[in-house]
Amino acid sequence: MSTVDHRLSELLTSHQLRPTPVRLAIMQALVESPFALSAHEIEQLLPPPTDRITMYRTLKYFEAQGLIHQVLDTSSIIRYAACSIECSAHVHFDNHVHFKCTSCQRIYCLKQVPIPSVSLPPRFEVHTRDYLLVGTCRTCQPT
Repeated sequence: MSTVDHRLSELLTSHQLRPTPVRLAIMQALVESPFALSAHEIEQLLPPPTDRITMYRTLKYFEAQGLIHQVLDTSSIIRYAACSIECSAHVHFDNHVHFKCTSCQRIYCLKQVPIPSVSLPPRFEVHTRDYLLVGTCRTCQPT
């Protein structure tokens, strides 16, 4: 078992999930990707024959356990990204800004950029926070 596989196996085990080959492959795809992936993109990275229903169930389990989070998009496509190691099913520390590139359509987690605090009027209660910036990423910038 490689160092990456061992590390991912320990991560899944620490979240009370059995490290099956499909779970390891999905987690590896998300951890290694520099941008959020759609279910279709994840499916393309998995070894055949991976069942699509198993993949969607795994994504749902991972999200419930705090291993991944859905990324806000301006389209109807749901994208996923790996959470910080400190996240759990009950507490997320991934309150960071996301950036969507209008050229390549990729969405990046800007983990070093926290979501700014917002003052709300009385009797407004926040349950979730999403912050999406749209522009051109560094790869697509003209040189």
